[in-house]
Amino acid sequence: MAVISSSPRRRAESVRARPALRPRTWRALLRLGLILCDLVALNGAVVGVFLYFRSTIEAAGDRLPSNPMDVARFALLFNLTALIIFAANGLYEMRRGASRVDEAFKVVTAVSLVAVAGIVINTLLPQLGRQDLPITRDVLVWSWAIAIGAAVLLRGLHRGVVYWLRRHGIDTRRVVLVGAREPGQLVWRTIRRRPALGYRVQGFVSDTAPVGSEVEGLPVLGRTSQLGRVVRATQADEVIIALSGRSTQDLLEIISLAEDESVEIKVYPDTFQLITNNDISIGDLSDLPLVSVKNAALDNPWNRALKRALDIVVATTVLLLGAPVLLLIALAIRLESPGPVFFLQERVGMDQQPFWMIKFRTMRVDAEQLGAWTTPNDPRVTRVGRFLRRTSLDELPQLINVLLGEMSIVGPRPEQPRWVEQFSQQIPRYMRRHKEKAGLTGWAQVNGLRGDTSIEERTRYDLYYIENWSLLFDIKIILRTVVNFLTGKQENAY
Repeated sequence: MAVISSSPRRRAESVRARPALRPRTWRALLRLGLILCDLVALNGAVVGVFLYFRSTIEAAGDRLPSNPMDVARFALLFNLTALIIFAANGLYEMRRGASRVDEAFKVVTAVSLVAVAGIVINTLLPQLGRQDLPITRDVLVWSWAIAIGAAVLLRGLHRGVVYWLRRHGIDTRRVVLVGAREPGQLVWRTIRRRPALGYRVQGFVSDTAPVGSEVEGLPVLGRTSQLGRVVRATQADEVIIALSGRSTQDLLEIISLAEDESVEIKVYPDTFQLITNNDISIGDLSDLPLVSVKNAALDNPWNRALKRALDIVVATTVLLLGAPVLLLIALAIRLESPGPVFFLQERVGMDQQPFWMIKFRTMRVDAEQLGAWTTPNDPRVTRVGRFLRRTSLDELPQLINVLLGEMSIVGPRPEQPRWVEQFSQQIPRYMRRHKEKAGLTGWAQVNGLRGDTSIEERTRYDLYYIENWSLLFDIKIILRTVVNFLTGKQENAY
């Protein structure tokens, strides 16, 4: 029986049954483990070789710096440089099915560059008034060789741990294959041969095989026009499109359907020529090359780390400096009307996960029973609430959501689950908004698209932000938000 024969569940609701840690959290932890493995390999090699050759070095009249801080400064610069070099060589991309041989060659290149960087750093230390380290030829050669061996070995052990976790349901991905003919079957057979990759294929989506039938032991779940419903019903994380003989327009329409569901999209090489180079990046699945479609800038872990750092700095600064204002607002709310100071409402965030968004209460306690959508001159809004809404000060408690990691300072504004369900059915690509964290402010908001304004227009602005993110773009939006607040240009704030 086809999976889509029953009404699909909203991902915002069904996600509660998943493990406590989100897939991105697990991926971040595994990447952190890989970074630690490399640091242990590099530092262990250098320290071990220094200790082994210490007597020889001292006999030659050289000694380690007498000031431990000189050694600490070298170690800090050395490790930071090493991480940058390893990352630049693609050693933290965590691609499934990547060749071990290719990885080993990348390790050799990275460690060699790190060795050169270590020499440069050590040479520059005396120029900065610090004592350099006695790096002899033997120390350099043996440290380089042992670091390569240790990094390859520890990375192999890390890979084994990852495979073990995947066999126990951690760091797995639910996949839907589009196309049940030879290209799709080839992808399925490749995945089936490599269970340690952690792919859990839910079934095919096909316009040729009968729905409900099986192809090579895998069920056919629906037609390509039903791809969105199949993704929601199976809670898929990834869609792999493996079609042949389809027109460019057909393939782009299928990609668009998958984009609406905020899943990762990969295309089998048969369709390489149908997607522009600006929209693709090449990866692989075991011995099969695949194409990732339209990776957002924030898919890069380093970009996410930068954005998270900005969130923490801004949220902490505003909460600390604005604490007296927050207390005055809370007092004003309590004096005007009975009820709680804060208003908590369920909203849908990144990966369609629900969270409780915090705001200052601006309406009567029974406001939700009297209506759902806020309109100009809404009678449910209190006098203090009207001022807070006009100045957007009611949003300040969401900085707590930012510190908790549920929101970001900049991003698409979160909606209630019922509106997400409705808009996802009406607006193309709406669900791509949920590929990133919801924001306290956003590109749509600073352009006046808030309140009772066009959802389609807001979505276009949100998608533009996601696909063109940069740290400078975030700072620009934050500055425009501050300027709008100071000048009173809070368009459609009511």
